[in-house]
Amino acid sequence: MVQKILRIEAVRLHVGLSRSEIYRREGLGEFPKRVSLGARSVGWLSDEIQEWIESRIRASRNGGVRDE
Repeated sequence: MVQKILRIEAVRLHVGLSRSEIYRREGLGEFPKRVSLGARSVGWLSDEIQEWIESRIRASRNGGVRDE
């Protein structure tokens, strides 16, 4: 599968978090790190976002959500 880079609006739609919450969790190491696309442009790897979503599902099925 081809790796895609998602911009912030696509990431927000996929994960259901606000922009500020995405950046906060990223800073805490609880969310995938962004990729620089240029001087003022960033994105996230689609595979890493999907894995993060799947980890949230696994955690919620195992007795509660924990940040990994």
